[in-house]
Amino acid sequence: MEQLEIFPLQSPCIGVCEVNNKGYCKGCLRSREERFNWQKMSPTEQQEVMRLCRNRKARVLAARRKAQEAGDPDQLTQSGWDF
Repeated sequence: MEQLEIFPLQSPCIGVCEVNNKGYCKGCLRSREERFNWQKMSPTEQQEVMRLCRNRKARVLAARRKAQEAGDPDQLTQSGWDF
């Protein structure tokens, strides 16, 4: 038995629930399909979604850092959302 089956993953939702122009939640960075099907997913599938969200967050943070270094205030508010 996998440890994931013993300790179910909690939803990564943080209550923001607003989507960007690509359909990703601005709070948890999940796609619509990932949000709607979370309860139906196996623990392994949930773990994969969590991995994808971590990667998306890393890209958002990197884009924000790059915009900050470039001194582009417009990019700071919207950077990183084009996955």
